[in-house]
Amino acid sequence: MKLGLVRNNEHAIHTVQRLADFFLIAAAYPLVNRVYRQPWTTQASTAILVAVLTFAIAAELCSLYRPWRIERFRVEIRTVFLAWAMTVGAMVLIAFGTKTSKDYSRVVCFGWFALAPVVLSAWRLLVRSILRGMRAKGWNTRQAAILGATQNARHLCDQLAEHKWMGIQVKGVFDDRGAERRTDLSDMGCHVLGGLADLVAACRAGQIDLVYVALPLRAEPRIAQVMRDLADTTATVYLVADFFQFHPIGAQLSAIGRVPVISLHGTPFHGLNLWLKRLEDIVLGSLILMTIAIPMLVIAILLKLTSRGPVFFVQRRYGLNGKEIRILKFRSMTVSEDGAQVVQAKKNDVRVTPLGAILRRTSLDELPQFLQVLAGQMSIVGPRPHAVAHNEMYRTLIPGYMLRHKVKPGITGWAQVNGWRGETPDVGWMKKRVEFDLEYINRWTVLWDIKIVLLTIFGRKKSENAY
Repeated sequence: MKLGLVRNNEHAIHTVQRLADFFLIAAAYPLVNRVYRQPWTTQASTAILVAVLTFAIAAELCSLYRPWRIERFRVEIRTVFLAWAMTVGAMVLIAFGTKTSKDYSRVVCFGWFALAPVVLSAWRLLVRSILRGMRAKGWNTRQAAILGATQNARHLCDQLAEHKWMGIQVKGVFDDRGAERRTDLSDMGCHVLGGLADLVAACRAGQIDLVYVALPLRAEPRIAQVMRDLADTTATVYLVADFFQFHPIGAQLSAIGRVPVISLHGTPFHGLNLWLKRLEDIVLGSLILMTIAIPMLVIAILLKLTSRGPVFFVQRRYGLNGKEIRILKFRSMTVSEDGAQVVQAKKNDVRVTPLGAILRRTSLDELPQFLQVLAGQMSIVGPRPHAVAHNEMYRTLIPGYMLRHKVKPGITGWAQVNGWRGETPDVGWMKKRVEFDLEYINRWTVLWDIKIVLLTIFGRKKSENAY
């Protein structure tokens, strides 16, 4: 009974969600109105009614009321804010079009516009927390089956076991192949229960809600047959394709006309994310430059007084999409290598000046690059750029190495705050750095950037391998 209690009432739950959203939007206005002690007017009631009706339409257009079981919370919140932004935009246009904008308190309206999406998000966080707790205890679960005892299936079982809050229970694995061709999944509690015919029968009997087809991509004819057979059931079918072998970056599903396509080597910085990243760089970059302007002047003077040579060191690096840029650093060595061969700095390197050793250890030699952040060539956080000579060497040794350049290079990065910076004595070190860089690109968020900046300043690993 507890298995299907919530599942069988999903329509009612979505109705409750809609009513709750309408109530919260309506309640937010009088709350703000009371805070600012404004008199209640007929126009206020009209604004609430228009907002509720407009949000109802915007929410449907944004598919807000859909199952969010396996989606990340930030995706749902982003949808909430988008629907509310559409609502606010429509209301502003209506107010100007009807010449009634003067009838409303701007302070109250701005407060309402800011409070409503926060309240809607908090409500969803509460609901999601409750549902996750229920699913962890066996309520509101889905029965799933995996077709194909493969490595893909192993990865899937591992992730479902790790994310129990999704409420997806694997009933078993179905595979027509012999035991010698199957991957053993018994250690993960996923036992083979039969073949395709048995799976179809279980789906028809209503024992299976979700089917994950984990066959290899090369088995296209077999997959096509499976999809035809499962089309005679009401189970939801997912294709578990092992795209990780292709080093996906910012993978997205889209379409060319009516032909679905998947982008494997994309970038997370497009649309709203692109603007957020640029805004982050401009705001933080400006604040940091105002803070470090005098220290940069002092460093420049000390460099001229303590060693011969220019204040700045300019070197060719690869920027966004592999385009060549020239990065700016405070000179920390007696040489300025930028040719076909560049020798990395080592511990106790005689080429490093006494002042340069301090600058490199504290990363103060990187400060001039904040000018390049404002110019748009670099980002505060991103994969650290390497010398062109090193790029050309490692791109032939490490698969997916050049995918680091699908985003702007950064002054600091996820690899650096985890200790993977400085000299790379062997290819394995560079592989680890690339691994962290690609993880950052795939999982980027503004909050993660802030975390990396804080770790760069206060983290314990920030100075490891910095010579």
